[in-house]
Amino acid sequence: MAHTKANIYLIGPMGSGKTTIGRRVSEILEREFFDCDAELEQATGASVNLIFDIEGEEGFRERESRVLRELSLRENSVVATGGGVVLRPENRAVMKGSGLVVYLRTPVAQQLRRLRLDQTRPLLQTQDREKRLVELAEKRDPIYESLADIVFPGQNRSVPVAAQRLSSVILSYWSDA
Repeated sequence: MAHTKANIYLIGPMGSGKTTIGRRVSEILEREFFDCDAELEQATGASVNLIFDIEGEEGFRERESRVLRELSLRENSVVATGGGVVLRPENRAVMKGSGLVVYLRTPVAQQLRRLRLDQTRPLLQTQDREKRLVELAEKRDPIYESLADIVFPGQNRSVPVAAQRLSSVILSYWSDA
């Protein structure tokens, strides 16, 4: 697959900067940007929280998979995925088959700082956010690692600096391929 048409999929935990950094990377690399959750909300007219409330996590994951498949048919895009998209083997295959997968590695402490005021994440509707994030990291981090073409440490950088650095890493990866 020619990298000039390949999608770039950003994976990682909530609060890793997939959407924020992804928007900037798409501008730098002159690609369209899509956020899986925003696309799902636009298609359904319902928030992720409402979908979780009505259909549960399984119903949400099914819808998320459909959106990912639709986005994978595009070319030359940057796609910010949901943190749990990697849980389904078919989603992993879709991403690997249609683009470059970039894992934004982010420690739990940084997630807690970034998400401290966020009330929109269904999986964070708990008394002990740190415990929940650690549990999610233990389950998902090995999947992120094994799926990623590039592992990018997303901590302690401003968004513009992180996006510029990640764009350079992506271009370098493709030039070496």
